[in-house]
Amino acid sequence: MSSQPDDYENRAIALEYLRAPHNVTAMRKLFFFFISLASPLLAQEAHMVVESYSGKVLSASNSNEKRPVASLTKMATAIVAVDWATATGTDISTEMIRVPNIVTQLGTPSPVGLAPGESLTLRDALYCALLSSDNVAALTVAHHVGTRILERRGKGGDPVLAFVAEMNKLSKAILANNTKFVNVHGLENGPKPGYSTAADMARFSIHTMRRNAINFIVRQPSRQISVSGVSGNRTHTLRNTNELIGEEGILGIKTGSTNAAGPCLATCMDRDPVVRTKQDGSKGVTPRRLIVVVLNSPDRFGRTRKLLRDGWAFYDSWLAAGAPVKDPKREILSTPAPPK
Repeated sequence: MSSQPDDYENRAIALEYLRAPHNVTAMRKLFFFFISLASPLLAQEAHMVVESYSGKVLSASNSNEKRPVASLTKMATAIVAVDWATATGTDISTEMIRVPNIVTQLGTPSPVGLAPGESLTLRDALYCALLSSDNVAALTVAHHVGTRILERRGKGGDPVLAFVAEMNKLSKAILANNTKFVNVHGLENGPKPGYSTAADMARFSIHTMRRNAINFIVRQPSRQISVSGVSGNRTHTLRNTNELIGEEGILGIKTGSTNAAGPCLATCMDRDPVVRTKQDGSKGVTPRRLIVVVLNSPDRFGRTRKLLRDGWAFYDSWLAAGAPVKDPKREILSTPAPPK
């Protein structure tokens, strides 16, 4: 399921205005709601195609234009959670997390039916957030990890805000300088929406796939998870929202869609490494991985397939020519590893 705003939320905005047409707050909500409906029609598609290991940019359009990116935001959410688990020695397969009461403020349903007070493992919550694009699961992950971060630092405060701050620190560390996160799910339900770019989302895509735990999750076509609640345990089978999963070489990564962002997709595809004989007679192995990000693309899956085909043709020709680079700032997407 995408992060499309729930119809209930849209009806609630309209009803609030009808009850109090002169209420400034209600008028502002209705205004921004209609702007969100129109914005994908006004904005052009943005995209970037980059080879992950070399950073070679193969194709781009409007790639540095700031715009909402919907549930592609959850890539950063997953990275922060997995990095926290790695740093603290936490096993995501056994770490139990509880759905907090604050999820009721989202105004969108959980595809998994997660409700306050229910518990599941951190790994299963990440499956929910990444495969089913479950906003409740993403917020649950952030609340749990943010709480642990604050406890470790001996501080109080809002754990979700602490988590979002870590997402923005990550942005700076990987040179995603045109990105600002305001939440962990990508919904535009706050007074100041977050934003990113196709280029920055390509950076996040590269880093997402560098985490083995996330790499494994996003390539699964389905996954059965377990949820514990007051009424006992239940299971739920998740289906990956990425229609490209199952096609040759496709490893993931994330879908997203809201009224303001339009249909979005980040994709990772591997091909077998290129083995070449060097001048000294030794063998050189060059791994190959393409990252494709499309924002506000009406046919995001078809568009991505074409960009992958064209990207591979461009990259293989470039590599055969000796991988020349004339202008590194324009031709290479820098993706440094965050400091540990």
